[in-house]
Amino acid sequence: MDRIDLHTHSNKSDGSLSPAELVRHAAGQGLLAIALTDHDTTEGIDEAMEEAEKLNIELIPGIEFSTEYEGKDIHIVGLYIDHHSEYFKRRLVNFVNGRTIRNKEMCRRLTEHGMPVEYEELAAEYPDCVITRSHFAGYLLRHGYVKSRKEAFDRYIGDGCSCFVPRKKITPMRAVEIILKAGGFPVLAHPVLYGMKKECLERLVVRLKAMGLQGIEVLYSTYAASDERDMRRLAAKYDLCVCGGSDFHGKAKPGLELGTGYGNLFVPEKILWRIKERREWMKDHPEELRPQKILFTDLDGTLLDGKKQISDYTRKVLADWTAAGHKLVLCSGRDINSVANVKEYLKLPDQSMYLIGYNGGEIFDCEKKETLYRVTVSIPQVRHIMEVAGEYRIHCHAYTSTHIVSPADNEQFRFYRRVIKTPVIYSEDVTAVMTEGSGKCIAVEIKDHDRLEAFRQAVLPWAEEEGVTVLYSNPNYLEFIPAGSGKGASVLKLCEILGIDPCFSVAAGDEQNDLSMIEASGMGIAMVNGNEQVKMAATVITQADNDHDGLAKALVDLI
Repeated sequence: MDRIDLHTHSNKSDGSLSPAELVRHAAGQGLLAIALTDHDTTEGIDEAMEEAEKLNIELIPGIEFSTEYEGKDIHIVGLYIDHHSEYFKRRLVNFVNGRTIRNKEMCRRLTEHGMPVEYEELAAEYPDCVITRSHFAGYLLRHGYVKSRKEAFDRYIGDGCSCFVPRKKITPMRAVEIILKAGGFPVLAHPVLYGMKKECLERLVVRLKAMGLQGIEVLYSTYAASDERDMRRLAAKYDLCVCGGSDFHGKAKPGLELGTGYGNLFVPEKILWRIKERREWMKDHPEELRPQKILFTDLDGTLLDGKKQISDYTRKVLADWTAAGHKLVLCSGRDINSVANVKEYLKLPDQSMYLIGYNGGEIFDCEKKETLYRVTVSIPQVRHIMEVAGEYRIHCHAYTSTHIVSPADNEQFRFYRRVIKTPVIYSEDVTAVMTEGSGKCIAVEIKDHDRLEAFRQAVLPWAEEEGVTVLYSNPNYLEFIPAGSGKGASVLKLCEILGIDPCFSVAAGDEQNDLSMIEASGMGIAMVNGNEQVKMAATVITQADNDHDGLAKALVDLI
């Protein structure tokens, strides 16, 4: 019976054979078809396809994405990838950028631990490769820093070790979407290896199916007979194609052979026939592969340029986003009335839009014209914040549902209001005109950051006891938001209200107060002009800043 292998690796990622050598080896093994599925790269596909044409063997262009889900490393294989498409090339650039940031930080930490590693030297030792921890281990071994690769992982670069830097990976749902948009066929790779409880694995499969998953690896080198039966049942239950492969790496996995695994693997050609039939169905039913997404975007430094405006190009991209059926949420530390002013400026349909103000303290439905959720800093808490601010000669103000309440019209407040159009009530005692808590309090200091920081340090113990979060939205603004608030909490809350899986959410931001929003979302976009914490947490870093349509250019491929 004819044999194939739909999961193999070359030395363009972490295998030992070149792409051409891999194809020749497959032909020698009598295989009719193989898929080259290197980790996060397609660099070897053209070489492999050229060799496959000479040897009359089918080479399926593929990739294996490393993704993250509930703290686990989940792999998604993409078959029949259009690896020359401009869309796919852009996505891989983002992968490489994220990996490079992480790898440079690991080099710095290793150097601090007495093992000097220059990133450029490391990359030069592995030309044209996606640098992984496996390459770090090889480098440390060759340079005499460790006695074995195992020691490298156990002492320095393994999970939780001193020199390990976690890389913010895409979710498996996002990997499925990328593969589909590149004309590919997404497959959940070796699910048994993740050690997940059956109900957890099934929940993952349900989410992936909603995004467009088409196959599951039922046949794999290390599966027991019971594992294969379980995976067949799961594939049948969710109408997923049966897939299979050896996960061949050459010398990197001794004893594991191409096509036969550890001796008992057999992937019949008829599996490929079914995959090809499903691909024809996919071409005829593109509407089945477009789940609804929701975008949470910060305003200042992200959506708005340096002049607090929105370009025609960015406005068009957001219009295309909502026209495709996706939701748009303007999310800011500003009061809700100021966020509403930006919304009117956009001129987009109300039924597609929501507003989040006060760093997550209020959620507003533009179509229904009603507040869906609101939490506040209590009046006694506002009073205490104002008193301490006065002791440090720091300007601080609060909010009613319709107005800013400020103790004075001073230089700091005029700086804050240069782009804020919300009406103002002036009162030396701000709480005297308040009938309910404030969405937030904000302290403003434009000249002396050290004094603002001293104020923060003074009020922090009280804030921790009271459950009030204190954070910088930029170096000049120190914000106080209530417990249960925060942009990340608002992402989860609105997704819950709308019945949208948070895995299908996208968040974009640039400052510390955007961090929780990016971490809570299925995909995080950090502005290149943003702070380093945000960049480390995000899935994607924009190629351009907020003055050059950075967000819009990152969103185009997500529509």
